[in-house]
Amino acid sequence: MKKVCVWLFICVACCTSINAQVNKADSLLLFMKANPKKASLYVTVNDTVMGRFNENTMMPLASTVKILVAIEFAKQAGNNVFNKDSLIALSETDKYFLPLTDGGAHTDWIVAYQKNGRIKNDSVSLLDVARGMIIYSSNANTEYLMELLGLDNIKNNLQLFGIKNHTAIYPISSALLIYQNPKRKKERYIIDGINALNEEQYCRFSYDIHKALTYDTVLKSKFNANDLSMKFQKMWSDRLPASTTKEYVNICRILNNRKFLDTASYAVLAKVLETIMENPRNQSWLQHAGAKGGSTTWVLTKAFYATTKKGVKIELAYFFNNLTLEENEKIEGWINSFELAVLSSDNFRKKMKALFP
Repeated sequence: MKKVCVWLFICVACCTSINAQVNKADSLLLFMKANPKKASLYVTVNDTVMGRFNENTMMPLASTVKILVAIEFAKQAGNNVFNKDSLIALSETDKYFLPLTDGGAHTDWIVAYQKNGRIKNDSVSLLDVARGMIIYSSNANTEYLMELLGLDNIKNNLQLFGIKNHTAIYPISSALLIYQNPKRKKERYIIDGINALNEEQYCRFSYDIHKALTYDTVLKSKFNANDLSMKFQKMWSDRLPASTTKEYVNICRILNNRKFLDTASYAVLAKVLETIMENPRNQSWLQHAGAKGGSTTWVLTKAFYATTKKGVKIELAYFFNNLTLEENEKIEGWINSFELAVLSSDNFRKKMKALFP
């Protein structure tokens, strides 16, 4: 399965060719225009809409949904429900790790944090677990945090932030075990059985598997990623939590304006969701900025927000679904330039608004 992607902003000064960057950004806009069934976009600048395209279309979020987990982590840590610097054994997150399903995200997090000394005696802080969820997009860390924070508490943020168009949040990695085929049944029997599940049943099944992984190692030992055919992966991708670009820009606008949460919670959120500000080049022109992206073989999503040193507030969400492999690869080559253009170029934003009024 494709690794969930996380993209970072780059400083304007880093660009070797502004024209090349703009051309890539234009390419993404033109792809959206030419593929209206595959794309959604919503952009606001200082509360003014600067681009809208299928902004109310429900689309799978992939790992962009982890923004809601990060928010709940910040709320609870900021209010001393737990100590964010408390250490836990890596074995606690490993309970939810399904090999060969995350493109190496969880392993990459462990290797990197071992090298920089953040993991000692096979233990890591809760804060670094949350950072691993966002920076590396570890699904195992996400499910551990869902258990720690409480899934209902995470869901309640939809109401807090006024989000109405959003399907159910559930443990998306555990859901992969729904597609497990230990008895090697004919694929169509499993497909028919899963298609017969409504949203509530599917989410309950996923949550039950998640709870089983928490307390039982037998289920995980029987998991075989090779059972996940492309048909199964596509079914799983299509049933991921879904929402709209407009709703996620609304979330980003709240975070960008530091509303609803207290100062202590935003201090924690900055360490989890706004890690791009750890780059000195970004510090030179941004007050704060946060982002989370996600992907499957067919999906690319991203939501981000930023306030520049000049006081310009920008929120952006773009979602793609049902992409071909070639389209997916092309868009990945364009997105960084597109994000930079949205952040730094008033001319590009005007062009975008003219194309998507």
